[in-house]
Parts: sequence; structure tokens; C-alpha cells
Amino acid sequence: MDKSTAFWVGIDLHQSALMLAAYRGWAKEPEVYETLDPRGPAVGRLIRRLHEDAPVKAVYEASGCGYWLARRMRRWGVDCEVVASSLIPRKPGDRVKTDKRDACKLATLHRGDQLTFVRVPTPEEERVRRIVRTREMIRRDVHRSRQRILKQLQSCGHHYKQGGNWTLGFWRWLRELKMHADENEALTFLRSELEIQEALLASADARILERSLEAPYVDAVGRLRCLRGIDTLSAMVLRTEVCDITRFASASAFVGWLGLGVREYTSVKRSQQGITKTGNSRCRRILVEAAWNNTRRPYVSKVLRARSAKEPADVIAHAYRAQRRLHDTWRRLEPRIGSRKAAVAMARELAGFVWALWWAKPELLTARN
Repeated sequence: MDKSTAFWVGIDLHQSALMLAAYRGWAKEPEVYETLDPRGPAVGRLIRRLHEDAPVKAVYEASGCGYWLARRMRRWGVDCEVVASSLIPRKPGDRVKTDKRDACKLATLHRGDQLTFVRVPTPEEERVRRIVRTREMIRRDVHRSRQRILKQLQSCGHHYKQGGNWTLGFWRWLRELKMHADENEALTFLRSELEIQEALLASADARILERSLEAPYVDAVGRLRCLRGIDTLSAMVLRTEVCDITRFASASAFVGWLGLGVREYTSVKRSQQGITKTGNSRCRRILVEAAWNNTRRPYVSKVLRARSAKEPADVIAHAYRAQRRLHDTWRRLEPRIGSRKAAVAMARELAGFVWALWWAKPELLTARN
């Protein structure tokens, strides 16, 4: 495509307004600049008018407004991309930010090939992802409700000493606990809130388990469940956040997208300063939690054997190699750098095994690790 003839369109998208700046070729000033209703018909009329005159290359920044605009513009035959917000080049001395400047900046950066795009999920992928993310929010609410109950008991001078909290014994002790009427009523409110949230969590888990048995999720989830520390819910988080593993040509590219790569600042002297933490935090958390399960010696439990029973032999063997590799990493690094940093290093290596299992290519699964 000839850049000198195309329209380079930058869009600053908000819930109630849309700022659009269109540059023709290498022009220094936008030929079209308008403020529109994002869901009104004016956007379609303007884009179609530009597209009839010259090819249109549009971009807007990823935000809470979602991907509906990109999908709509693609249906119109327009090349529309969504930009990774954290990777947009910014000038340190630029202290003026307006919607117009943002739209113009996106258009000119896109024209100069200086933007990094995110993958636009399909409507089906986004719907299932929304269920999984909602389940994560409910899980955090359950944790907060439990903490409120424990703090309430602590402030009233009560402490369960016969074992761990939230066991059957704990609930029995809580029901038989003698308290003042006002204190008991306040505790009843908190218990009711927790019971509602736990019921919602169970319902969300059931729905996610149901979706994991359907295409296109069942194959990837089945392979990932062969790894120690990753079961259905964790695998569904990875599957719905990544969507298409084939967009990562190598394991190192996948590790970088997760934010598990090493942050480096080298000027004369090399300095490495932990991980970048610039990628998908949900997937990164899942992998770090799974890595902790591999600190123990390699072992295929009955549960893990049942999870992987229907998978090919090369997938099972690759998953067991992951256990050995991660445990060796733990034994080598934990005495030297501590348990937390060693677990993150294990998560980085686990990401490589996830990438290989997900691709399920024979040459990847049979390679020595």
C-alpha cells in the first residue's frame, strides 16, 4: 500500500464522544478532524466517505470501551487496529494532553509504524473471557468477606484455635459461638454476604467448567491440565486471555507478552532489575501460583494422572519434563536468590512449557529441555 495516498486515522474513543483525526498521506496537518457520537450513524458515514476516496488505516487506544468499534469498522472493510496503551511512545517533556492531540498523535505514529497492536478478540472469545474475569472478581470478594469476618471476631476477642480457618470445624465453632445480640447480628450480616458470594462463585465455576468441555477450549485446556499446578479454572484463564497462541512465534515472545522477561538497563555497565511486569497480569499470576506447586519433587499423583489420562503420550511426557526442569531450577536458585525470586524464575520457564504444550507440535514436545 502506498502511504502517500492512504488516510491515516487516529481515534480518541470515549464512552460519550469520539475524536477523529485523518491525515492524507504524509500531510503535516489533518485533513479531517471531527467530534462524533461513537455509536451514531455519523461515524459510519465519515469513514465510508474517506474509504471511497482512499484506503483507510485507523487506530484507537485499548481501553474499557472495548473492541466493538474495531469489529464494526472491519465489517465496513476498513483496516482498524487497537493499540497497546502501555507501548505508545511518549515524549517526557510533553505536558499537554487533549483529545485532539491524542487522536493526531495516534494517526502520525501509525503512519510511522511506531505502534504495537493488541489482538482483537472475536465476540465469542470476549463473552467467555468476561465470564472468567467475573469469576476472578467474585473470588476476590469472597476473600475480602472472609477477612471481614475474621477481623470482626478478632475485635470481639474470639479466635479459633483448634485448626485452620474455614474448615468444617471452624464453621461448627462459628455457629455455636456465644456473643452479644448486637455482635451476633452484625456477624450474621457478614456471614450472609459471604454465603451469597460463595454461591455465586460456585455458579461461575460450574459455568466455566461447562464451557471448558466445548470447542474451541477443550483441546488447549486438556493439554494444559497435564501440567502440575494448572487445573481447569487456571487453564481457562490462560486460554481466554491469550486466545490464539500461534501469534507468538517463539516461547521467548510469549514470555515477553506475559511480563516475565528480565528488565534490563544497560549503559556502559549491564544492569538487570527483575521482571518487566508489562504483560498480562492475570496469566502471570496463574503461572507464578502454578510454579509454587513444582517446588516439591517431581511426582504424578492420582489426580494428575486422571487429568492427563486422555492426552497423547508425548504431551504427558512433556508435562513431566516440566516438573523435573522446574524442580531443578528451584533447587539451584532458591538457596542463592530466595524462594520468591526462584518461584518467578520457575514461572518464566513454565511459560515456555505452556507455549509448547499449547502449540502441540511434535518437534516442540520432543525437544530436550
